Amino acid sequence: MRYCKNCGNELAEDAKFCPRCGTAVATEPLGTSTPIAASACSASSGFKMAFWWERFLAWLVDVVLVGVIVSIVTFLTSLGGFPITFTIVPGWPDWLPFFNFNLNGLVLFLYWMFLESVYGQSLGKMLMRIRVTRLDGSPVAVMHAALESVGKAFILPIDVLIGWLLYPKCRQRVFNYISQTIVIKIS
Repeated sequence: MRYCKNCGNELAEDAKFCPRCGTAVATEPLGTSTPIAASACSASSGFKMAFWWERFLAWLVDVVLVGVIVSIVTFLTSLGGFPITFTIVPGWPDWLPFFNFNLNGLVLFLYWMFLESVYGQSLGKMLMRIRVTRLDGSPVAVMHAALESVGKAFILPIDVLIGWLLYPKCRQRVFNYISQTIVIKIS
């Protein structure tokens, strides 16, 4: 059994990053000593972590793109006499930024879940040349993409703030940690 050198968490045999603290785990060839732990941001792990500002710009591109499309559809349906009103939490104010328990939040959630499970990237991430991957470098499955997307679609400020406090060096939001995903740069 392998354990993280940074926090002592039990690791899966094929893990490249610790799911608790995000520390990269590089293994030496067989017959040598135990695995060497390095910073999650270090280049020796094979992954180059995306910076917060890159992730924010990708998020902003996605939010603007989806927001424009949802606004156009909502406007056109209201002209036709069929206004679309939807909220996950009844009575939740639509004007409150970042806490999107409305149609726009739902569309963003589905958008990120689909694109990141199929391509590993949303359009914003493609533009910023970053992508989401599992800690071991494998592609993100639908379930993991759904979990990872909940935080940024519905409760982004809480998700990011707690991520900054708990995992400052790992560049993980809380829902990245829960879904065991990281955002990396594409070479």
